[in-house]
Amino acid sequence: MRYLILLITIISSALIIYGFNLEDTQEALANKYIGSGTLALFFIAMPLFLYKESKGKKFKDYMLTDESVRKMQGREPKKTEES
Repeated sequence: MRYLILLITIISSALIIYGFNLEDTQEALANKYIGSGTLALFFIAMPLFLYKESKGKKFKDYMLTDESVRKMQGREPKKTEES
């Protein structure tokens, strides 16, 4: 997965650079290369990277809740009363 993400990133960067290096007479083609490189980078490589990096992590650990704020401030979390 790591090498796939790296390959997509390199190809996307190459497309963007190639698009910027095209002459002014081929402006429509240059825009297509730049756009396709940008789309591949942000709609393919970025989600794959985020999926790979977030695998096995608890989403709750990163949420800002009243309990986590109290932990950061050094206070004990509120305890709910049970009847």
